[in-house]
Amino acid sequence: MTRTIMVTGGCGWLGSAIVRNLLERGDKVVATDIVVSSEMKSLAETNSGLSLEICDLAEWPQLMDIFRHYSIDAVIHAAALVGVLQVADIPLKALRANVECAVNLFEAMRQNRIKRVVHISTEETYGDFLSPVIDEEHPQKPVSVYGLTKLAAEHYGRVYSRNHGLECINVRTCWVYGPHLPRLRLPRTFIEAALRGEPFHQQDGARFAVDQVYIDDTVSGILLALDKQSHRFDAYNVATGVASSIADVAEAVNRTIPGARITVGDSGEKYRLDETIVSADKGALDIGRARSELGYEPKYDLRRGIEATIAATRANVGQA
Repeated sequence: MTRTIMVTGGCGWLGSAIVRNLLERGDKVVATDIVVSSEMKSLAETNSGLSLEICDLAEWPQLMDIFRHYSIDAVIHAAALVGVLQVADIPLKALRANVECAVNLFEAMRQNRIKRVVHISTEETYGDFLSPVIDEEHPQKPVSVYGLTKLAAEHYGRVYSRNHGLECINVRTCWVYGPHLPRLRLPRTFIEAALRGEPFHQQDGARFAVDQVYIDDTVSGILLALDKQSHRFDAYNVATGVASSIADVAEAVNRTIPGARITVGDSGEKYRLDETIVSADKGALDIGRARSELGYEPKYDLRRGIEATIAATRANVGQA
């Protein structure tokens, strides 16, 4: 049975990957974003199942117009200001984009009797990991503005689920990477330098380990959460279950690209970027719940994910 799925942030890096996967399996998609990318315009021209709508979720009339115009069965909420550094100094913008927009969306769903929304959340809601591997019951004590806003959206979803019958399901992913990652962070910085034949030295953080998940696995977990008929839980860790160090990433790039010279310093400090500590104490996400409840199984370990990212990146940096 064909369904119509609304994807907020549908022109973003992760959102557009979700849209493409939904279309490939036969769903109709209404992709909303504040700017429609040329890539998505081209996709809509060749796929009648995709509708594009410019919409700021904080603007109530725009949002309600979409729900009135389309018969939407479920929502994947991928729109957000993403990243610890990116939102650290813009807390009010982050509050509007990540919390106010989520509340508007939940309220519009309530008024239009749409039940299920899959909210793309983050390991940043946990704050400092208290053990090397953590599950969904780990305390949520965010230490960044970004993590705080995403936790607030989770809690608003719980209130709407309890009081209004919505099904707000949170997919907590970790450091998602893959081709055309829009932020200048590893492994993109490592890969692009190596493909240009340039050495690259990461100042510190060699031992800093975090669960790094390839984008295709992230999308797989999101769609499994969307499709599950009924949920016993409202949150799932979707990652690899393994924490790879920054040194591991550098090694994977060096082993895959002949002549690559990626090095990482080890000062004993946390991972830094632009002289700022950008992450809490990390580790791996326990994905046992997603495995048992959703049937989720990551297909990409770090080596395979890096290889796939390199293969897709070569053409962009002039490599044969």
